[in-house]
This record gives sequence, structure tokens and C-alpha cells, in this order.
Amino acid sequence: MSSAAMLRSDLTPALRLVARTTAEDQTLQSSVPAQIEFRNVTKMYGLIAAVTELSLSVRRGEFLTILGPSGSGKTTALMMLAGFEAPTKGDILIAGKSVAAVPSYRRDQGIVFQNYALFPHLTVRRNLEFPLEMRGVKASGRASLIERMLRRVHLDAFGERMPSQLSGGQQQRVALARALIADPPILLLDEPLGALDRNLREQMQGEIKSLHREFGKTTICVTHDQEEALTLSDRIVVMRGGRIEQSDTPEALYDRPATRFVANFLGEANLLNNPQLGFKKSDSPGTVPMIRPERVRIAAKHAAPLPDQDQRQVVSGTVEEMIYAGPLRKYQVRVGDDLLIVREHVAFGQETFGPGDTVRLDWLRADIRLLSE
Repeated sequence: MSSAAMLRSDLTPALRLVARTTAEDQTLQSSVPAQIEFRNVTKMYGLIAAVTELSLSVRRGEFLTILGPSGSGKTTALMMLAGFEAPTKGDILIAGKSVAAVPSYRRDQGIVFQNYALFPHLTVRRNLEFPLEMRGVKASGRASLIERMLRRVHLDAFGERMPSQLSGGQQQRVALARALIADPPILLLDEPLGALDRNLREQMQGEIKSLHREFGKTTICVTHDQEEALTLSDRIVVMRGGRIEQSDTPEALYDRPATRFVANFLGEANLLNNPQLGFKKSDSPGTVPMIRPERVRIAAKHAAPLPDQDQRQVVSGTVEEMIYAGPLRKYQVRVGDDLLIVREHVAFGQETFGPGDTVRLDWLRADIRLLSE
């Protein structure tokens, strides 16, 4: 029996969660109604609209990330769902029931904040025990639950330490364990990895994905980190100015952004609305052609053409900058008035170019996406 299953077996019936395989989850998602719904939700701060007419449904077991820059309304949306802010207009439903008048402590959600919000005067073990006490789990069952959860997050040797005696990654694990230990149906993550360095952030992304697979919680994560959103999510909602700009799977959102804002916020984008790049504005009124940097090939000026050269757009340019970033090289290439970005994986024996080199760029026309302005 997995550690998650053992944890559930000791909880009261009201807190138990029926284990399902990943395949079963995928089959059920299409038939299970939305667990969370925002219905035309608006939040005003004085005359300023932080969120405007937000309508969003989240399926049971889904990992949804709300992504956007500062001021986009993503955190306000999460705080309304958590019960820390009240909508000015509209409604929020959980399992089909309005929670607009339900206080945060009665919404049966686990919450992980950016600063972890651990109780500094309590040991790790007591931090995990607190939500069990609040849920009425009997003292006789709390100890075994805590020990199993500590083992699950690899902190079984740290139960008697205070939060101040832990590293940032360890504190994050305690925060996740505390949010999960009482088995709430919904998990809310507010910039959960923002305080960690890059290597630790990547490790914790893997840990969060593993916990989501194991516990199957409906999870909403708020972040401004593109890589984090792409790595963790089943679906990403990009917000801008308090409204949803686009919502889709990570792959679809990256490969088929609908607007210029989404393309630039979720990765890098080369805009091709110049005649010298093969397009005229009159060819696609109201839109701008775009291609991702990794879809552009860089080669020596007189390199042999590829077999599919007739399907490619070809331009010549001058390298202005080459940035080496471990597994990747990033080139900035001047083509007339435009500066195009090329990103390629580093490989043994690969030809490289430096500032001042004349190169040829080409890309498949089928890889071009038309974006709304």
C-alpha cells in the first residue's frame, strides 16, 4: 500500500479520498462536473477592477495554473477562492455550491503560501498536527499520520526541528505536507516556489508533480514563472488586466498562442511582420506572423540546402550576439531592421557563429503562427 493510501485509511470517513489510477482519472474527467467555478466574478478595489467578469471552471483532479504578470489579477482570483477576499460581483462555487458567504476556515482547502506561513514557535511535527486537530482527528490517529507524511516528503528525521532550523526547500516540503495531511479535496498554491533558487525550484517542481499524481488533488497554482507553469500544469490560464487572455494545455498554449501578449509572455517570439521576412501586413490584416526561436535554423551563409528547402522561408543576417547557456545557445541575428532570436541545443561538432558572422536563417512556413494584436 502506498504512503498516500495508508494516510487515507486512517482518516475519518468524511476526509477519505477514493484512490484512482491515472487512466481512470482521465476517463472520469470528461464526465465529472466542475469542482470549482468562477461565474462572472468581478473584484473592485475602490474604482480599480482587479478582476473583471472572470468565468472559469476547474475539473476534479486537474492541476490548473493561473499565469500572468504583476497586476494581472491572478493572486486576487486565488484569494477569493480561498475566502480571504470577497467578490464584488458574481459567484464562486465549489462542488456546485456557492461559497461566497462561507468563511475561509470552512472551505476545506489546503493552502501553501510563497513565504510558507509555518508556525515559527511550533516544531515540524506540531505544524503538521495542527490541521488534524482542527479537523477533529483523534489524538490516537494523529501520530501515525504525521510519521507517514514526514516520510513521504523525506523529512522523517526533522520532526522535532523548528522551521528556522530548516532550509528553504525543507520548509516548502513542510508547508506542502501540512496542506495535504488532512486530505482536503482542493489544494491552493500561491507562488509556491518563488523564494527558492533555480536548482531547488526544479527539484520541488518534480516533488509537486509527484504529490499531485499520488494524491489526485484538484490544484490551483498562481505564478508568474513560465517554466513552472509549463512544467506543472494540466492547463494554464493566462491573465492580463484582470481578464483571461487565453486558456489551454501547456503544449497548445506555447505552440498556438492566440495573441501577441501570450506569445511574448509564455516564452520568446519572433514577429515576422516585415516584407524582408517574407510577409506583408496586408497579407494578414489584424494579425502578426510569429515563429518561436527554436523553430529557426541557423547555418553558414553558403550551407547546402535542406531536402525540404522549398517549404522554408530563407533570409540572410548578421550575428550580433551569441549567448552560451549550457545545453542551449542563443543567437541574436540582425536581418535588416529586425533582430531575430535563434535558440538551438548544443551538440558535439556543431558549427558555431560569433558577432559579425554572416549567416542564413530558415524556418518551415508551417511553423508560423498568426497572432492577434
